[in-house]
Amino acid sequence: MSSSGFSSCSSSQLLTPTEIVGPPVAPGRKKRPKSFVLMSLSTNRPLYEEEWFHGVLPREEVVRLLNNDGDFLVRETIRNEESQIVLSVCWNGHKHFIVQTTVDGHFRFEGPPFPSIQELIMHQYQSELPVTVKSGAILRRAICRERWELSNDDVVLLEKIGRGNFGDVYKAKLKSTKQDVAVKTCRMTLPDEQKRKFLQEGRILKQYDHPNIVKLIGICVQKQPIMIVMELVPGGSLLNYLRKNSNSLTTRQQMGMCRDAAAGMRYLESKNCIHRDLAARNCLVDFENSVKISDFGMSREEEEYIVSDGMKQIPVKWTAPEALNFGKYTSLCDVWSYGILMWEIFSKGDTPYSGMSNSRARERIDAGYRMPTPENTPPEMYRLMLKCWCAEAEARPHFDEIYNVVDALIIRLDNSH
Repeated sequence: MSSSGFSSCSSSQLLTPTEIVGPPVAPGRKKRPKSFVLMSLSTNRPLYEEEWFHGVLPREEVVRLLNNDGDFLVRETIRNEESQIVLSVCWNGHKHFIVQTTVDGHFRFEGPPFPSIQELIMHQYQSELPVTVKSGAILRRAICRERWELSNDDVVLLEKIGRGNFGDVYKAKLKSTKQDVAVKTCRMTLPDEQKRKFLQEGRILKQYDHPNIVKLIGICVQKQPIMIVMELVPGGSLLNYLRKNSNSLTTRQQMGMCRDAAAGMRYLESKNCIHRDLAARNCLVDFENSVKISDFGMSREEEEYIVSDGMKQIPVKWTAPEALNFGKYTSLCDVWSYGILMWEIFSKGDTPYSGMSNSRARERIDAGYRMPTPENTPPEMYRLMLKCWCAEAEARPHFDEIYNVVDALIIRLDNSH
């Protein structure tokens, strides 16, 4: 992105180049070259179409984008069910200014009012006057939406296919590419903190590219409801798939599913990503029974993560003892969960610790109980499950080792036929 302020946004938004005439430039300042003050101000263009308008992007994301003094963007925030437009600027830290609305419907900060927010922002940018005297913040460079911030209007919701922690999940189509996608929506009534957690999954997924990790296509934050757009994986949830196809699944296919999950988790481990909710319900089945890891709503990008806010919504029967007892998460906690996932795959979708409450299962595990092998599980695969369930985290194998073990077993099985 060039350092030329508004002209740094995609050139497609510059319609007829027009110099916007604002108040005189502050004394002692050099007037910017004309190229700095070009911007489309079409009156029928809604604010959300401006490249530098980021919709309801949470403050944490905004702060991540504004790195140098004078970097700025405009966003929307919802307070007490009322929408407010906010100018965020990097200036000796980060400053956030609510756009004030005058009685006659104009927009201003401390200076003169303007009939549109675009003209107000352009005035601040061109004049190089501080947004407020106290802040001293001057606008130097508009930060445009990232490539993965999609237009809400490009997403056509077709049918509801599930329900997530934050809202419904839909099959949808992108107008621009005609691509079928899966869309997670976030309920509009959720508090900002929950919306931040919802978008965290998108932020984590956007960095990853692996055949066994569900692929992020983008997020929609221009307007409500905010959405995460992902590739549509046709087989749906692994748990449902195992239950539906329990009579036809072969041992070779089950081992292949375990290898796919290990490949995805090995990749995440290399990125210092702790998933924290690995389970058959959070994996998806693609063509030819291939498995993709999904549902990163609880994930953290840290080598170690300590939970201090209680154990709300913790999937107890999939969670390692040290995480349940001390709130301490590492990639080796995911290894424990992977052992449970293997058990789910070979039991063809049974519920772990069936007949036990969460608290009873937890007591039994702490006392040394481990689930028996599901019927027809190769003994080496059950031995691997038991290794994943070592009480001492350090005694568990890492995903690299797990992948190599499963891969070698599959090769051996293939060669024996």
